[in-house]
Amino acid sequence: MGDFLALGMTHYPLLAGTDEHMAGLLRWTLTDPDIPAEEKDPAHWPDRMRREWSDDGGTAAATAHRAELVSNLTRVREAVDEFAPDVVVVWGDDQYENFREEVVPPFCVLAYGDLEVPAFEVMNERGSPNYWGKPDDFEIVMHGDVSGARQLTDGLIERGFDMAYSYKKRAGAHFPHAILNTQLFLDYENAGAEMAYPFIPITVNCYGQHAIARKGGLARFADIESEVLDPAGPTPARCFQVGRAVAQHFRDRDLRVAFVASSSWSHAFLADKLWHMRPDTEADMRIYKALLEDDFALMRNYTSAEVVDAGQHEILNWFCMLGAVEELGLRREWSDLVVTDVFNSNKAFAVYA
Repeated sequence: MGDFLALGMTHYPLLAGTDEHMAGLLRWTLTDPDIPAEEKDPAHWPDRMRREWSDDGGTAAATAHRAELVSNLTRVREAVDEFAPDVVVVWGDDQYENFREEVVPPFCVLAYGDLEVPAFEVMNERGSPNYWGKPDDFEIVMHGDVSGARQLTDGLIERGFDMAYSYKKRAGAHFPHAILNTQLFLDYENAGAEMAYPFIPITVNCYGQHAIARKGGLARFADIESEVLDPAGPTPARCFQVGRAVAQHFRDRDLRVAFVASSSWSHAFLADKLWHMRPDTEADMRIYKALLEDDFALMRNYTSAEVVDAGQHEILNWFCMLGAVEELGLRREWSDLVVTDVFNSNKAFAVYA
């Protein structure tokens, strides 16, 4: 019989940058000419947003935000080390990185071996220095489990899931940052360089109707008006089913398996109804209350339309992990929701054992 641990964490990219850059997405949003002037005026912002923004564009608040996130990441890493897994299964979104116009699978097992992965490619392109002061070409070794990934794919197919798989990253593509930053942040002190646990990543098409339409990222409102939406991503219910099937596959194997959901929750740049100014905290609090109450039914029955409306696209990674939690009867030992208006997304953390 296997032993299991389940974890939730953020892969917030700007945590890899400096405090001066942490509110960069909001600064970029404020330059969108199609956002009403009153929405951009701090006098009309919620109290928390004004406090975080202050008179320095969020730089001082970024220091406190980083400290809170790193403290929670440390707690998650301590749980990993105490558990000492044989393998770490990570659910993370592919944000127009490995999967583009050629094919966008709902789910895909990345059956990769050990890879040297550039840690800061996207940051370098955007002119953002990294927090650790590492050279631009700094790489980390991400350990893989090719045999285990193949077996998992077979196990999912046997359980009725037509699971995609990949042996090789697309040439010229960035490595999916949801997976990369999982290692980078679990080993935050060392910028991911000393993380030795092998990963089996499973990508989730969290961005669904915006995967190609917005290239998995930022969009101006002028572009949104004429966008042609893509087919929807997997539903919350399907994500729960996939998580349960992954747990079933490992249940009878003599392995110590850690399941990780890698994502923040509502993202400001995806919350159209809030003019991309701040995340939908009300929607996130609803889901967090369900998490605290083990109300898996509420989360399973959440609709794709609700996910998109709140800009919670990446929460699908958590629904996969929570499917495994429900299947295995794991119990929540600790959780936290770090709420912000200025730093793009609310960040959830959890440990289940």
